Order: sequence, then structure tokens, then C-alpha cells
Amino acid sequence: MESHLTVLALALMPALGNFAGGLLAEVVPATPRLLSGALHLAAGIILAVVAVELMPEALAGAPPWIVLLGLCLGGGFYILLETVIDRLQPRDGGAEGGAEGSMAGAWLIYAAVSFDLFSDGLMIGAGSSVSLELALVLALGQVMADVPEGFATIANFKNGGQPRRRRLLLAAGFVVPCLIGAAGTYVLLRDLSDTMKYAALAFTAGILLLAAIEEMMKEAHESADDTHLSSALFIGGFALFTFVATFFDR
Repeated sequence: MESHLTVLALALMPALGNFAGGLLAEVVPATPRLLSGALHLAAGIILAVVAVELMPEALAGAPPWIVLLGLCLGGGFYILLETVIDRLQPRDGGAEGGAEGSMAGAWLIYAAVSFDLFSDGLMIGAGSSVSLELALVLALGQVMADVPEGFATIANFKNGGQPRRRRLLLAAGFVVPCLIGAAGTYVLLRDLSDTMKYAALAFTAGILLLAAIEEMMKEAHESADDTHLSSALFIGGFALFTFVATFFDR
């Protein structure tokens, strides 16, 4: 029971990071340049999670072909989700349904971030099945990356005119998908072979890799023109997580 509670506590960390980002959006104006910088920072952290922790850990514990298969399956799963979201997005952005289309887009962003938190839970659950130390490092990395996601999501609802109380409830709701993903994955994987656990790590790496490059960087470039500061934040995010990982001697 104690290990279950530890996994749930670790899974709360990314959700609280998103919630903190949502609270920040309540007091800080979401300028395009600020949003772009935050997303560059988050993308750098996520790529470091994949490059420094997930893939080396998986390759050290399972045959390369299993790891690569898990990576590709995770990427394919993300592409499938993106296809579904693209088909649900409003196609008419004209004046007739401008505000309605804007709010529909905000809800889609909320759904996408909720799935991202679910994938964070998957990663933490898979990491916990290998070792709690690995799960802690992964959770810390996601906390740092999830703050700008929560900021962007709640800022969209704020711009769409949603009441503050509803925005705060929506931000608090980020806890649910992360807990479900972590608890479900941990229970599913804990009695399986080590090979399956490392394949699950590679699967989440595939999801995160495309999320950082195809979603965060794309949104960052659409938010504002690139600056040298954006590039510095990207590499700074990578360096920050690498420091955290080495500090915990992983």
C-alpha cells in the first residue's frame, strides 16, 4: 500500500505544476513572447527527459529492437491522437462563430493538455515499476515542463471570457488524468517482466518526443517570432533537467 501511495504522490507533482501555471496565468499577462519563451523552456526540459533518462534507461534494460518498437508505438499513438483532435477542431473560423470557435479551441487545448498529463502519469507509473528513484527524477522534470502548459491553457480560457472560479476548477481538474495514468500503469506493469517495463518507458518517450517537437515548438513559433532568448531558454531547459538528473545521481 505504501508504494501505491508513493506513486500517487509522485503523480500529483506534474498536476500541481500545471495548476501553478494556471494560477500564474491569473496574475501575469500572457504576451506572445512570454508564451513562446515558456514553451521553448518546456520543450527543452521534455527532450532532456527523453534523451537523458528514458531512452538510456530503456536501452540499458531491454533489447534495442524492443525499445525501438516501443518508441515507434508511442509515436504512432501520439499521431493517432493528433489526427482525432484535428478532425474535431472547428473548420469555420469566420465572424459567424468566432467566439464559439475560440472557446472550442480552448477546450481542445484543455483536452490535449489533459492527455499530456495522462502520459506523464504513464511515464511515472512505468518509471515507478522500475525504481522509485527514477520515477522521482521523471516527476521533477515534468513539474518544470508542465508549468508553462498550465499557463497557456488557463490563459486561453481567460481570453475566452470564462469566469475565474470555473478556470480554477478546470486547473484543479488536471490532477485526475495524471493520477489515473500513474496508478493504472503501475498496477499493470509491476508484475510484468523487466523487458515490458522498459518497453513502456520507450513508449512514453515516443509520446513526449513528438509532443515537444510537433506541439510545443510549433505553438511557440506561432506565438511569436523567435529570438535569441527563446533559443537560450530551450537549451537552458535541457541543461536544467540534466542538472536535476545528475544531482540525484541517476
